[in-house]
Amino acid sequence: MKRWTHPQDFIALIVGVYALLSPLWTTTTSKATTTMVVLGALTAVLSVIELVRPDTLSIEGLTALMGVLFFISPWVMGFSDMRAMSWTAWAAGVITFVIGAADLRVTRSHRGTVATTL
Repeated sequence: MKRWTHPQDFIALIVGVYALLSPLWTTTTSKATTTMVVLGALTAVLSVIELVRPDTLSIEGLTALMGVLFFISPWVMGFSDMRAMSWTAWAAGVITFVIGAADLRVTRSHRGTVATTL
């Protein structure tokens, strides 16, 4: 697979950076800020790794996992009463999970095709 050719990884990068920066314009607490910055940074780093090294093992699965962590974070970290930050986490979670799951499916089917043709 060629580097820098996965549009879904660019979307995950944008979502990660958006989540990372969202405390700048969203009413927040220190716990919510820390959560969004950490999850956003990890998502952005994972997507850059996948863009640079598309053959890296199971990064797509980690991207989908980041989506789940984003989605549950308002309840787990106790900021579900903060509407704007909660909706940011939920939207980032759904988008990241869908992107990660779709990328996992494409990558696995591509690897399966390569393996059967060799």
